[in-house]
Amino acid sequence: MNPPYPIAIPPLLPEFLQRRRSKMTFPLEKTEELGIDRATFIWVLNLSYRGDRGAGGEPGDLMSVYATIPDRWLPMAAAARGAGLAEERGGRWYLTNNGRQLARAMHDAARAHYGSLSPIPKNELAELARLLDRAFRAGVKASEPRVRLHTPFALGYRGDDPPDGSFAQLDAAVFGLWQVRDDCHITAWQGARLNGPEVELLTRVWRDEAADEDELVGLLPHQRAEDVRAGLTDLRERGLIERGALRTTHDGATTRQRIEDETDRLFFTPWPAEIAPKAEFIAESLAKVNAALV
Repeated sequence: MNPPYPIAIPPLLPEFLQRRRSKMTFPLEKTEELGIDRATFIWVLNLSYRGDRGAGGEPGDLMSVYATIPDRWLPMAAAARGAGLAEERGGRWYLTNNGRQLARAMHDAARAHYGSLSPIPKNELAELARLLDRAFRAGVKASEPRVRLHTPFALGYRGDDPPDGSFAQLDAAVFGLWQVRDDCHITAWQGARLNGPEVELLTRVWRDEAADEDELVGLLPHQRAEDVRAGLTDLRERGLIERGALRTTHDGATTRQRIEDETDRLFFTPWPAEIAPKAEFIAESLAKVNAALV
């Protein structure tokens, strides 16, 4: 796909992922049955997408590339181990047989839930699912980004191919595209010589999401307050954030926009050219799906 890129689509992807399971009862039932909290349940599901290779505590795997607090995931891992769902071997974490059964049961329950949803007319949903699935498959095969931390998770999440034109296919495609885009974004901010915590600070300031530093600290529970303040100091010394104010400088805004533009380039370039005329349909249809899932 050539520019201009359909930049209305990316914000709709996480919105869909936040809503598509909101009315499922299975997670609540299983957390109560197993005596675990929702965070541990989600941790087990995420671990299942790693497959037989398991997961380690490095950034981009069990630790977020945007976090500064090490081992924030350990309480979930400990709870999962206590419930017999996960185990540690050689410094890496793997699902037990019970954990794999839980993940499979969730996969099946989600597919059944998706089959009950009719957010938009069937033919429109089918076309949307097929178009985004093609975009995802093209993104997986692209030569860029060269380093893929999260794209492999999309393949683990997908499991067996969902029925063509189904809500399950739409779900797998959207989840996959979001993982691909995250890898594109990581490559883009690394190219700007920033690290994960720094680019998140710059992004929040660029988007004017906090009135002051205390409010900014509250938006970032995965960063220590002292790390947020030290990161702001560093970004100010590099001329990206104004001194004495929580605003990007001209260079800061330009740098962050370049990161966004490079993310879009890496993300959209692999999409088949014939999808371009359908971009408006994709954005409008996915927005309607999201609205219906509230």
